[in-house]
Amino acid sequence: MALQKKGIIFVFSGPSGSGKTTLAQAVLADKMFSGRLERSISFTTRPRRRGEKSRKDYFFISEAEFLRWQKTQKILEWTRYLGYYYGTARDFVDSRLENFQSLILCLDLKGADRIKALYPENSVTIFIMPPSLEELARRIENRHRETNKLEISKRLRLAKQEMACAKGFDFCVINNNLAQAVRELKGIIARKIT
Repeated sequence: MALQKKGIIFVFSGPSGSGKTTLAQAVLADKMFSGRLERSISFTTRPRRRGEKSRKDYFFISEAEFLRWQKTQKILEWTRYLGYYYGTARDFVDSRLENFQSLILCLDLKGADRIKALYPENSVTIFIMPPSLEELARRIENRHRETNKLEISKRLRLAKQEMACAKGFDFCVINNNLAQAVRELKGIIARKIT
């Protein structure tokens, strides 16, 4: 077994509503990973949703601030989704990897590709697949009660495109049963960082 030189980035990707954040939180709650694995917190320009906390769920910043960070290359990867920017801080990721700390990043497909290209030896991509489009639609509608029908429709169209790309990932975990999906993810991560 090769000696791990740095931390590992575990990229969870999949459609909005597939359960990336819920699964990441469940994995991180396991004491087995205490002190060795943490979730990267993204920057976003979208408004904070009810119950979200800045510096815990996202760093909520203005679009002008985001564009300044992007211009100075302080943002490692970014995307614009439904009119809002999302991105990952380069310094945060690099400092953790250098200190043998592993990370979970919840990203879109473009972000997953960028991380894999930048850190080919230190990244593992995991596609989180919903059990069906019907179940995904139900989850999106329940999660975004204040979201209008047009936005939900856009999310579902995008989800179909994203699901077609699952085969390009290192692993695919179907999130039909939360406990089972968490067990699968813990197994993948444990094999890579222990």
